Amino acid sequence: MTDPIPAFSRVRIRTGALVFCGDEVALIRRDRPSGSHYTPPGGNVNVGEDLLDALRRELAEELRLEPADATPPELCWIQDQMVTRPGPTPPPRKIHMIFRCHITTSVRARLATVEYDELPDGTTEPGSIEWVNYRKVADLPLFPLIGPTISALATPDAAAGSPYLPPITDENYTWVI
Repeated sequence: MTDPIPAFSRVRIRTGALVFCGDEVALIRRDRPSGSHYTPPGGNVNVGEDLLDALRRELAEELRLEPADATPPELCWIQDQMVTRPGPTPPPRKIHMIFRCHITTSVRARLATVEYDELPDGTTEPGSIEWVNYRKVADLPLFPLIGPTISALATPDAAAGSPYLPPITDENYTWVI
């Protein structure tokens, strides 16, 4: 018998994008005292905001990527996050909507190399934009837990397969703090 799923007082939706340039994908690396971790560019959807508008906003904020400079976003995967975390704020349940798009090398050359995440106290935390061969992302501490799924693609534009990925729980994930 498994432990019951903890109660979550709210549900958030996060859009994220795998931005491919050839065989490389853009990831944001954040360095923490306990180690580094990676995330695809993206963020939470604001109340009343369309999912694709949220994705476009986040890509513009984090990469300086404009919609006309990439292929139309393709929804590939959905992952449910039901993880407790340290700190005083109760964690939300989060639904990750993972999209994919492709850019050219000339567009990549114009994109941001550092992304600044705003913290609750008003300060910012820098994250390095790294371009990683997609076949190697399974070996990275990547959140959400999509690394093996990305690495299993035959090519960067291969069919994504089932859109539903196994949920993220306290049994398969520990927060990097």
